[in-house]
Amino acid sequence: MKFRHGTKLDRRDVLRGLGVGAGVATAAAGGMAPPAKADSETNDEKRKARYKETDHVRAFYRVNKYPS
Repeated sequence: MKFRHGTKLDRRDVLRGLGVGAGVATAAAGGMAPPAKADSETNDEKRKARYKETDHVRAFYRVNKYPS
């Protein structure tokens, strides 16, 4: 792609411009991400069993022929 003055617009220039534009738009919109929250689980809750073999899990393994 060429401009009237003979300068060539490179793909990297387009991507760089989009990146700068996104950064400016984020800064103009308030820009700050909400602060991260601390983990609220206790150690016992972190260690509890989370995997539950239910009907849809068994069906998934059966249909996809994974060894049980």
